[in-house]
Amino acid sequence: MKLHFESNLDYQHTAIESVCDLFRGQEICRTEFTVTRDALAAQQPLAFAQSDLGIGNRLQLLDDELLTNLGDIQIRNGLRPSASLASGDFTVEMETGTGKTYVYLRTIFELNRRYGFTKFVVIVPSVAIKEGVYKTLQITEEHFRSLYANTPFEFFLYDSGKLGQVRNFATSPNIQIMVVTVGAINKKDVNNLYKDTEKTGGEKPIDLIRATRPILIVDEPQSVDGGLKGQGKQALGEMKPLCTLRYSATHADKHHMLYRLDAVDA
Repeated sequence: MKLHFESNLDYQHTAIESVCDLFRGQEICRTEFTVTRDALAAQQPLAFAQSDLGIGNRLQLLDDELLTNLGDIQIRNGLRPSASLASGDFTVEMETGTGKTYVYLRTIFELNRRYGFTKFVVIVPSVAIKEGVYKTLQITEEHFRSLYANTPFEFFLYDSGKLGQVRNFATSPNIQIMVVTVGAINKKDVNNLYKDTEKTGGEKPIDLIRATRPILIVDEPQSVDGGLKGQGKQALGEMKPLCTLRYSATHADKHHMLYRLDAVDA
């Protein structure tokens, strides 16, 4: 059996456009940084270079330009315009069952096509949702390749036992989608993300992620943020994201609302 995905639903297009238009005026560009050569490569006799090149997202727009774009989107969608750009958090509210996961995954490809962004981290509140997102990536892979002219992309589940994947995330020139649970990043004292490791060439995995200036996509942020203590929210900030896109039907904190599809509209 082969699943068919509808690619032209108006409300999904509106949600995707609302996020993409936030960066209107941004040129296609990227940033480059040095990454320490991994231990395995360093043992090779011909490994003269001591570093590899990391590739990250780069934002050229000023806060005032982002705020102008944000206001235009909010007025267009019948939302109250934000008075200032208080943070890099942006909210998309979509009712359960309207294709929220599909929308934010397709937004990744649109952001890459229009602006050249390549590094994305999807943060989820539980292992069950993580597996669900990974399954969605698997079954939509052919669909997205056909929609976006076989644009190369890779996706993986963050595993603290396979930290070499984080190095590949940092150095690959292609779209990289890392899916991680908040439990794997919100405890500095125990999470391997914050520890030096030979698997990444002696660097802390979090430093490699920070250097890419990833776009974070938070699925169910009211569960990810971590309540009053906000450990999850702090962990998101530790990644030094270019911006954070927050998707849910039941937001606790509505940061810079870009699009809303409520139960009645749905």
